[in-house]
Amino acid sequence: MNDPAQEPLGFSFRQRKGGAVQLLRHGKLASTLRGAQAAEFMAEVAAASEADAQQLMARRTGNYKRGNERAASQHVRNRGRDT
Repeated sequence: MNDPAQEPLGFSFRQRKGGAVQLLRHGKLASTLRGAQAAEFMAEVAAASEADAQQLMARRTGNYKRGNERAASQHVRNRGRDT
């Protein structure tokens, strides 16, 4: 069975001349890190595996699933008026 945490999330990054790091998701800009945040990110991603790097980029952009989506969809406030 496939582990969802090991699947690629579509993130990539590019380091700019001024030291800024752009985080991309499916080729579109998701976030830009500058200064100390950019330096810290580059150090962390250099030591990470590809799957860990994907998770790191997802966390840095705030674009990751938290595991509660299924539970939230079943909540009474999200079910609609017909139930």
